[in-house]
Amino acid sequence: MFDTDLAVNIKRLAVAFVPMLLGMVCHEVAHGWAAWKRGDPTAKMLGRLTLNPLPHLDVMGSLLFVFTALTSPFILGWAKPVPVNARHFRSPRRDMALVSFAGPLANIVVAVGFAVAYRLLTLAMPISQWEGNGVYDFFLNMCAVGVWVNFTLAWFNLTPIPPLDGSNILAGFLPRKLAWHYYRLERYGLILVVILLATGMLFKVVWPLVQMSVDLVSAIVGIG
Repeated sequence: MFDTDLAVNIKRLAVAFVPMLLGMVCHEVAHGWAAWKRGDPTAKMLGRLTLNPLPHLDVMGSLLFVFTALTSPFILGWAKPVPVNARHFRSPRRDMALVSFAGPLANIVVAVGFAVAYRLLTLAMPISQWEGNGVYDFFLNMCAVGVWVNFTLAWFNLTPIPPLDGSNILAGFLPRKLAWHYYRLERYGLILVVILLATGMLFKVVWPLVQMSVDLVSAIVGIG
């Protein structure tokens, strides 16, 4: 027999697997597609404009997903970053900001898609009829987790800490000299992100934004 907590955690990992994988892959494909449209063919030439997850998988990002899915309500992870060569852009700072925004935007679209799928499932079989149906329950939970996970990915990546996407977006609006100094913080950015994650400070900032987004989409789609 499985330990109850272990069984619950494994089920949670299974439910979150598809939403997280889809969110990470769509995030990176969106970056690559946006870069291609702005004139940079690097990601396309390297075969990264594909929904096949294998070219996008990152070992550390995948391990973080498993760890947070098993131990934390705040599920995170990342895929292998798509290479972007800003020298191909006509306006490097503006185009880099657009490319960076494409990733979180993709996660928002995926989150909305899961919310719509959840609503369609409840319309197809009202909750009063599906009690005890394990398969239906699994897919309903997967859709719910898909909304939460992808809004979490979106807001986490919009945090303006280099090298997260939000830093490139913010830099696109800063004066050139100030943006240059801001980019120099990237060497410390990952350390800062790890510290904020470990202390729970990033959770306190991001979670209210995730909650607000979920509540808004739930109200629009009509799910409770």
